[in-house]
Amino acid sequence: MAKRSTARPPDPRALAVEVVDSVRRQGRSLSQALPRAERQLAAGPPRALLRERAYGLLRYAPRLDAWLDALVTQPLRARDAPVARLIQLGLYELFFLRTPDYAAVNEAVALAGRLGRPWAARLVNGVLRNAQRREAELTALTARVDSARLAHPDWLIERIRGDWGDAAEAVFAANNARAPMTLRINRAKTDIETYAAMLRTEGIGAKAGRHAPDSLVLAQPVDVEALPGFRAGWVSVQDEAAQLAAGLVAASPAHRVLDACAAPGGKTAHLIERAGGTLDITAVEIEPDRLARVDDTLRRLDLSAHLLAADAGMPRDWWDGRAYDRILLDAPCSATGVIRRHPDIKLLRRASDIAGLAERQQALLEALWPLLAQGGRLVYATCSIVPDENQRVIEHFMRNHADATEWPIVADWGRAMTHGRQILPGEDGMDGFYYACLLKAPT
Repeated sequence: MAKRSTARPPDPRALAVEVVDSVRRQGRSLSQALPRAERQLAAGPPRALLRERAYGLLRYAPRLDAWLDALVTQPLRARDAPVARLIQLGLYELFFLRTPDYAAVNEAVALAGRLGRPWAARLVNGVLRNAQRREAELTALTARVDSARLAHPDWLIERIRGDWGDAAEAVFAANNARAPMTLRINRAKTDIETYAAMLRTEGIGAKAGRHAPDSLVLAQPVDVEALPGFRAGWVSVQDEAAQLAAGLVAASPAHRVLDACAAPGGKTAHLIERAGGTLDITAVEIEPDRLARVDDTLRRLDLSAHLLAADAGMPRDWWDGRAYDRILLDAPCSATGVIRRHPDIKLLRRASDIAGLAERQQALLEALWPLLAQGGRLVYATCSIVPDENQRVIEHFMRNHADATEWPIVADWGRAMTHGRQILPGEDGMDGFYYACLLKAPT
């Protein structure tokens, strides 16, 4: 008779604490830390429980930090940071998820032992019981302190208010909301109407996006494996704002195309799909691991591109000297437009990062402009809402390039800026994105 295993299955709550701790103490991104934890759990409810708590602890970290400071009189040592995260997990379950008191507190207390800190069980119990008694006080603190009320760090609150004035409160609310799950139909394999009918057959509600012609917004998120034809490449997951890039580039099979900073490959794939499934396109990505994700994306969709692991800002190392008719520069940025999908940005990004990012963006534009054919089009894109990374980058570039002309984006999405067009988070359900189109004058 086979011996029955007595090993305890992985605990989603413990994994959530570990994920958040790796983000906060080791500077890992959530997109790096979470998949590793998810692979330890069965698909379905255990992974959903992990994701809800990991996202929640990061999304509301500034508020939970303020609460922890008010409740714990003696600061915990740096090496005991997981205990702080455990207490915050209990607070999140009590006051955000409204988990029954006995369950939230008892689970947190038991988890102290499973995290190798049994000494903390009494502290966790005492702090959470005290928090229940002082709920009104915590509510008042939240209302009084901006970083707690808005769940954003002070520097980002100041910048968003300074840049967006009356729209700032809506941005904060959108950043703290759960993002919709939006699909991109592979028009080389199906169409919106056909695929929407397939979703209905599976009991999955969806509606067409407002602005991107290949988009379907799901009524509720689902596991990608539940999507009909996902493995066969009929559909991808991509926010509607990101899908707008392909229409602006407007590449056809007659064009030679460069997708700079291409990972994870969604825009590369969309450009090929819109061209009928075949396109002369080179995708450049500086990090080999991220380039592998581009390759995975294209393989699933049964598409092909020329992939280069290289620095887009150093074309002398990889460019063959033949000009591109279209260039998409999806520039590295602060990602302040996609905080609702990546709440770790609130903790990992610093005010001092912006100047360096803007410098890098300028350098990329300068390096890639000579690669564009005369009469060609370059689309500059970021998922940032910081003007220093967007319209001011374009303004500075155009001042120094007489052969650059802006092609105005006339659209019913976003808002027209001095240069380019800006979507703020949550506008028409989309992520925050910036786009500008530059044309290179013919001789």
